[in-house]
Amino acid sequence: MNKQEKKFIETVWAHYRKEGRHGLPWRMTKNPYRILVSEIMLQQTQVERVIPKYKSFLKKFPSPASLACAPLGEVLREWQGLGYNRRAKMLHECAQIIIRDHGGIFPNTHSALIKLPGVGHYTAGAVMAFAYNEAIPIIETNIRTVFIHHFFKNEDIITDAKTFQSIERFLDRENPREWYYALMDYGAYLKKTVGNQNAKSKHYIKQSAFKGSDRQIRGAIVRMLSEGEKTRKDFHKILSFDMQRIDEQLERLKEEGMIIRVRQKYSLPN
Repeated sequence: MNKQEKKFIETVWAHYRKEGRHGLPWRMTKNPYRILVSEIMLQQTQVERVIPKYKSFLKKFPSPASLACAPLGEVLREWQGLGYNRRAKMLHECAQIIIRDHGGIFPNTHSALIKLPGVGHYTAGAVMAFAYNEAIPIIETNIRTVFIHHFFKNEDIITDAKTFQSIERFLDRENPREWYYALMDYGAYLKKTVGNQNAKSKHYIKQSAFKGSDRQIRGAIVRMLSEGEKTRKDFHKILSFDMQRIDEQLERLKEEGMIIRVRQKYSLPN
């Protein structure tokens, strides 16, 4: 390992010791269920918004069993404020699978975790690292920012395959949990000081605008239903969107099992 590489490692650890977000609630547990909840919540959602919802969600659903036996409608009500309601449904399904297929014992291998609904390579690897301290190469926006800034800053299009090589090379095999915490915190700092380096990644996809999108319509529908039953006329009266688009999203949400319709009234699943 050359001086530049040693300096890189020292820089990451030094920032973590001084500026690390050590008080984040999901960093104060090794419970895999709690860590999975945090990882699902943190997908495309800012940390500050997640903290209070994470605490209230786990107060209501402290275990996979309590989440699995709850009606989906109750889970969706508790999820309000985070957006991307499909994540709540997938998390609910994860809990049901853990109870039904794993006897209530949380999976402790990457291959088992990745089979759960909504759990991809990163989320499975994050649970393995943060709950079980397993040294699995993972990449997300802050980690990618760190490696692009330090090792690929003069390149325009960087593949994740190339970035993964660096991540694996510098992976702390003895303490991957803390190393990833340090990388994420340093990456968040770099975003604020040097800008988001992810735009240089070949795999970077800019998030589409929320205002006026189908996501906004879907979120508004679920939010209205979290307050009680509604008719089609209620949605058309309250929501300032084209009637056809509202009807399309009502049908899609019904097909996905996110909402139900009995006669002329819509509601969240019981």
